[in-house]
Amino acid sequence: MELTLREFETAKRRLEGIVHKTELCRSTTFSDMAGGEVWLKCENRQKTGSFKIRGAANKIGALVERGEVKAVVASSAGNHAQGVAFAAHSHGLPATIVMPKAAPIAKVQATEGYGARVVLYGDCYDEAFGRAMEICESEGATFLHPFDDYEVMAGQGTVALEILSELPTVDTVVVPVGGGGLLSGVAACIKKVNPRVRVIGVQAEGANAVYQSFKAGKHVSTNGVSTIADGIAVGNPGEHTVETILKYADDMVTVSDNEISAAILLLMERTKQIVEPSGASSLAAVLSGKVDAREKKTVCLLSGGNIDVSFIHRVIDQGLVSRHRRMRFTTRMPDAPGRLIEVLQVLAGTGANILEIDHDRLSGLLGPNEILVHVACEVGGEEHGRSVVETLKKAGYSVKIDAQ
Repeated sequence: MELTLREFETAKRRLEGIVHKTELCRSTTFSDMAGGEVWLKCENRQKTGSFKIRGAANKIGALVERGEVKAVVASSAGNHAQGVAFAAHSHGLPATIVMPKAAPIAKVQATEGYGARVVLYGDCYDEAFGRAMEICESEGATFLHPFDDYEVMAGQGTVALEILSELPTVDTVVVPVGGGGLLSGVAACIKKVNPRVRVIGVQAEGANAVYQSFKAGKHVSTNGVSTIADGIAVGNPGEHTVETILKYADDMVTVSDNEISAAILLLMERTKQIVEPSGASSLAAVLSGKVDAREKKTVCLLSGGNIDVSFIHRVIDQGLVSRHRRMRFTTRMPDAPGRLIEVLQVLAGTGANILEIDHDRLSGLLGPNEILVHVACEVGGEEHGRSVVETLKKAGYSVKIDAQ
């Protein structure tokens, strides 16, 4: 099947009154950092907190128009679950979402709050998916795939229509990629309207099946995924999505978890926005230089904002380390009264903010009258961190930077 411009326009009509037309804003801070105009498409402020509602609502709307649906079922512990729940409720349809038993309570409650029945089953996605198929068969319901469906892809592509209508002179659109539904829809839509605009997909280094597929020119799946960006942690992307991406996308890049964490922290500090790791990957690609935004108008699609509050502190810690705002080091000193105070005085003079100190008298590397002191401190950046280390060394202390 070929996605046509008419299908994107039809999807846009179906979504009227269901989804928000989200904000597209220019960031002066990120523009200065990247050397060009950087714009943010804020799907993190979309209903249900992510772009996923676009595809789900378009698919359900199309099924309703054709009279092909009585109830819907999905298997997901993330944004797709909430999108399906909300879209089904908007059309007056019952929805069942099967989640693994370990799904976060907040996501279960949010999905139930949108009107869906939640079934907790199995220890992983595959087991939840199997149960969802059983429910579909026993109840005569329709399964909604999270990405490998052309009507889902068309719904996701409506975000491109909004970008092009508001910023027709855009040069590059950068899109997070998991299973490929968002990138395939956005890339196909943009190329139908304005082939001049470049569309670049971004994956996490530890979940890069679509990146590998793009480079190989064929569908590639991976044996496992490992990334903080759970929203794009997909090992087996869609067959239809990969085919469409190979046809329409201009390039694919990957970013590290540290680069993603740094982008999340910057978004919090500079724009006061909460963006989940997958959603921040697009900005991470631009700020890390993986996508060249110099002297161009670049839109970073912030695909979602559903970050687990219990996880935020870990992301912030990782972001502080990657931006050289936090460092850990170890120094050796005589085990004598007053020596620790001397180190603290030296650190105080550098302006470093001490976060944690730990005495280690049990290391096998120590002499009988020595201790190791492990220090975690906050600094003002990479140059300030180097200055702290040099000051300690000049004061006679050895410094070993610890792995973060």
